[in-house]
Amino acid sequence: MNRDIVLREWVRATTTLRAAQLLLREGYHDDAVSRAYYVILHAAKAAPLVNDIAAESHNSVRRLFGRHLILSNAIEPEWSKYLGGSLDDRLAADYDIGTSFTSDEAERQCRSAMVEKGRIRRYLVDNGFADADLGSEGGDG
Repeated sequence: MNRDIVLREWVRATTTLRAAQLLLREGYHDDAVSRAYYVILHAAKAAPLVNDIAAESHNSVRRLFGRHLILSNAIEPEWSKYLGGSLDDRLAADYDIGTSFTSDEAERQCRSAMVEKGRIRRYLVDNGFADADLGSEGGDG
């Protein structure tokens, strides 16, 4: 396992969560939804890297997360739904000019990203990472 790459994905998830929360506070709901997806994506990329399984595309992250973490029962199946649902919302937020997310919807997306990130954090800790390695961002589960 390349711990450095895992940690870089984790840091990206952490900074992206902060960006999503900032966008939410400032009223940029569509952009907050888009950033919330990337929180989940980077956290989801970090988890399989523990086993030297790297994914580059959005689809390969979903596929490998399911194959190596969900099907192996390392992570509970309900956690895979965030990847698919958040991607659909991200695509709508970024590309569908007829779609607009409300404050409540964007807040739900940011909260879901934080919860998903918290679950991945527990997985990383269970696989040899110390809390100190992952930083202490209160409220990420």
